[in-house]
Amino acid sequence: MSAAESGWMIADRHINLGAENDPVSVAALVSLFRDHPSRDLIANLTTRVEVLEACGKTFPITLNDRTERGNCYICRPSAGYIDYGLDETRHFVSNPALRAALRGLIRACGPVLAASGLDHQVQVNNWLFSTNPVPALTLSDATSIRDTLVGRYPDRAIVLRSLNRLADRDTISALGQAGFILLPARQVYIFADRSSAPKLSRNMKWDRKLMRATPHAAVANEAFGPEDFARAEALYGMLYLDKYTPLNPQYKALCLRELQRRGIVEFAGFRDRETGILTAVTGLFRSGTTLTQPIVGYDTSRPQEEGLYRMLMALSQDRASAEGLFFNMSAGAAEFKRLRGAEPVIEYTAVYVAHLGRREQAAVRVMERVLTGVGVPLLERFGL
Repeated sequence: MSAAESGWMIADRHINLGAENDPVSVAALVSLFRDHPSRDLIANLTTRVEVLEACGKTFPITLNDRTERGNCYICRPSAGYIDYGLDETRHFVSNPALRAALRGLIRACGPVLAASGLDHQVQVNNWLFSTNPVPALTLSDATSIRDTLVGRYPDRAIVLRSLNRLADRDTISALGQAGFILLPARQVYIFADRSSAPKLSRNMKWDRKLMRATPHAAVANEAFGPEDFARAEALYGMLYLDKYTPLNPQYKALCLRELQRRGIVEFAGFRDRETGILTAVTGLFRSGTTLTQPIVGYDTSRPQEEGLYRMLMALSQDRASAEGLFFNMSAGAAEFKRLRGAEPVIEYTAVYVAHLGRREQAAVRVMERVLTGVGVPLLERFGL
């Protein structure tokens, strides 16, 4: 079963084209968060969503205050670097000394992050996913965004997530020249073969063979009904909240339904042929020249040999190849993704604080040194 056979609507290949946000999609996201309180859409998130028009381009922006404790990391850096960082130390349970040292170091960084002011932010191009592909930016674009936001929000740090040197090399250079500082965030995995017929590894071939023989019925975007989004919320929760961590965005069925209805995310999945119940779901989001998979979930109680997760990854990988896109497979499951041709790359968050006080600027510089000197080697060594 190919991506086309599964019901995906395959667009024409457009390598290096359309590397800007779709203004219609931006408006759809903003209207969604105006129509519904943020916590009715994402249970662990409070934010305001607005539109930024600068340099002839359109971006969704989010506004958050430092007082909003308990917020999801997609809008609160302290949750990402401190709370999520502490949670990630579970990977070192077999090495208690290293785990204790890491937890101590992370906690020690708490006051520095608080001093940085990054939780009091305006975030550019925040689609409220764990991975927000960034449209290509020139130096003129970066300075226009910077100057517009400094003028509009003079007391807020300017933040731009999800940058990597594989897909965003020129954009990173432009942001650096405009005075942004790069803070390492995590290690992600990108399938970068953008040819129409990429070479398949042995594991990739196995995954596609599994899709051809699966007893599960494929479900295309237009076949999703109201009950499917409630089930999709549950399936996502089984994987990303229960198996991984409740610190991840807690998407509600209402949010998933509206993301699909408003044309922001395209869904697909698999059903049990006998019961008709959804057993696996994925939602794909395209921005610039990158495809991401912000929604992934499957029934973790079913036998592993059914390969539901493997089939979801294969569907999405085929979709990226069909459209000539990078496929950002996000973080985690390092060995699984390497065996399917993905390359590890450090993801960065770009921040601008030059308009803030000396304390904020000094704290960000300390963060830059610690994250680059300590964080990156750990990410690369342990594949976090």
